Amino acid sequence: MTTRSPIPVLDLGGLLLVTIQGELPDDAAVALQEEVTETIARTGARGLIIDVGSLEMVDSFLARVLAEVAAASRLLAARAVLVGMRPAVAITLVELGLTLPGLATARTLTEAAAGFGVSIEHAGSRRQGET
Repeated sequence: MTTRSPIPVLDLGGLLLVTIQGELPDDAAVALQEEVTETIARTGARGLIIDVGSLEMVDSFLARVLAEVAAASRLLAARAVLVGMRPAVAITLVELGLTLPGLATARTLTEAAAGFGVSIEHAGSRRQGET
């Protein structure tokens, strides 16, 4: 029996969005991995965006789970992009020798979405000529 992840996997019409906010216990990370891969298979999503902007640290286990999510996504014909990584997290991953192969990165959710051909505009912005 699969444990349900405490982190929602949002389906945004062909793109999945996962936002990890705060520390993620090992069992929750494994549950998230299972849920993401099942959701990709079920929906046929072409991409996965994982937002880690709220994480202060990433340990070796979570880094391995993220790399495995990227690998499983690739096998299911979806591309995974990690967004919002803090400099301290990047430094820690490098010090641990963890490069997260197969996991593309972007600075922001907007940049990651653009990589999939999706434009995200700020709610307050308007196009020229609109009133």
